[in-house]
Amino acid sequence: MKNRRGLLLMAVIVASAGFLAACDNQGSQNKAAKKSITLMQTSELTSLDNTNQAMLPEFNTLTNISEGLYRLNDKDQPVPAMATKIVKPTDNGKKYIFHIRKTAKWSNGDPVKAEDFEYSWKRSLNPANNPVYTYVFSGIKNADSIINNKKSYKTLGIKALGDKTLEITLDHPMAYFNKLVAMPVFMPQNKSFVQKVGIKKYGTNAKTTVSNGAFKIADWTGTNDTYKLVRNPYYWDKSAIKLDEIKYQTVKDSNTAHNLFENGKLDDATISGVTAKSLQKNRNLKHVSKAWTYYLQVNQRQNQPLANRKLRQAISLVINRPELTSKVLADGSLPASSFVSPGTAIDPTTGKDFSKETSFSVQPNVKKARSLWNEGKKEAGLKGSVSLSIVGDDQDVTKNVAQYLQSQLNSKLPGVKVTIANIPDKAQQARRSEGKFDLAQWYWLADFGDPINYLGILTTNNTMNPGKFSDSTYDSLVQKAKNAGSQASYWRYLRQAEKRLMSQNGIIPLYYVRESHLVNPKLHGVEYHVAGFADYTRSNISK
Repeated sequence: MKNRRGLLLMAVIVASAGFLAACDNQGSQNKAAKKSITLMQTSELTSLDNTNQAMLPEFNTLTNISEGLYRLNDKDQPVPAMATKIVKPTDNGKKYIFHIRKTAKWSNGDPVKAEDFEYSWKRSLNPANNPVYTYVFSGIKNADSIINNKKSYKTLGIKALGDKTLEITLDHPMAYFNKLVAMPVFMPQNKSFVQKVGIKKYGTNAKTTVSNGAFKIADWTGTNDTYKLVRNPYYWDKSAIKLDEIKYQTVKDSNTAHNLFENGKLDDATISGVTAKSLQKNRNLKHVSKAWTYYLQVNQRQNQPLANRKLRQAISLVINRPELTSKVLADGSLPASSFVSPGTAIDPTTGKDFSKETSFSVQPNVKKARSLWNEGKKEAGLKGSVSLSIVGDDQDVTKNVAQYLQSQLNSKLPGVKVTIANIPDKAQQARRSEGKFDLAQWYWLADFGDPINYLGILTTNNTMNPGKFSDSTYDSLVQKAKNAGSQASYWRYLRQAEKRLMSQNGIIPLYYVRESHLVNPKLHGVEYHVAGFADYTRSNISK
């Protein structure tokens, strides 16, 4: 996800149950108990305007108060939300006609209209709104030209055909379109309401926010670190909702989250780092698989030593990934054997997990690595010792991984001297963008569950590719996948692209991140999505 530093910190969702019974002054009959859970964010909520937001606290909240055309179910598959059904495209896969539910309403009682989608999507590409999540629109008609300032945002391929009919036109077929539009950035906005409160005030507090999902926000001033969601009385699928309210509070570190859980104040606490490492045998621990790969970006700019493929191969081969995950991390993370993480997507043409069918061996091969290193040095014209830098942020986990990599490379590759620089996030991002590194610690947390969301970011000149990996064969395979006219060709090109990326060592995958949750066994029905955000709208808490 673009510029999602907040995601590595993993703003976490936490749940806590309360059964509150209120009595009148005479002690007469108790009112019905409210079913309530509490969710945690690692930072304060800043805005619920999905036009210019790409951070986890905002998207967590939007997932629980709003719906797009589709939502993801507990199997990570798109199901109808604002749309009445899953739509099959026409015009050779380039045109979709959606019918919006007649019963769909905003939390203020306004009907959800087709124009609310058109208005929201076009706002998200209007440069005047400082949009930050534009790349996901690529493939929708004219989106690329709009992003490159060649066409107006008004020309985007989305059009309301009356109050309840929506037409979407693509530049080319998109096999992943159904999962794409379940993302929060594609959720609608109540056009009349936004214009009434003003675009600068919209989504800045509870009074200037409306939602079309199961809940609406309350008790949020725009600056407070606690707020709650209450049931939307106009929600189209009210019978599926068991909770009365969802509470949020800011909890900024794993140790605090753990303590709150132990004290019975949280029912679902996501933990990381040292805290997670120490609690792996806790009976309440739940590992949540995510489409999240931690890897090394490799500086392949001209005249850089690691522009040589054999040197990159050698580095990858000396890293003992099983040892890294079991002894250094010890938090449930798994050795990475491809860029695309397991569970992201099943290849429908083979019935296999895409990650597994494109995997390489995670076992180190020091003998081969040393041979490749010496060959690469000759090809690159390098003599004597080789100095390499590893750049990363200053979190404890990042530091531990960097120190392990330093030890591995210094001890196993001849004449290598590795220095590490774990610096504040802003500084390390600047160094990466400026190319002032040899190896950089980074990660990718997928925006939607499809391999294209990984592979697409490593094409030549992509802003998410600061290592400047550039391979014409790879670029061609990714583009062929995007333009594929059939499922068979789409997945074939994706498999070839992943294998090409790994054969060229465009990046060096290290491990797959898994979230560690401490969960109260009374909490049920949470939809932990492998890509995207945890959905608590259909959860329940037992007595």
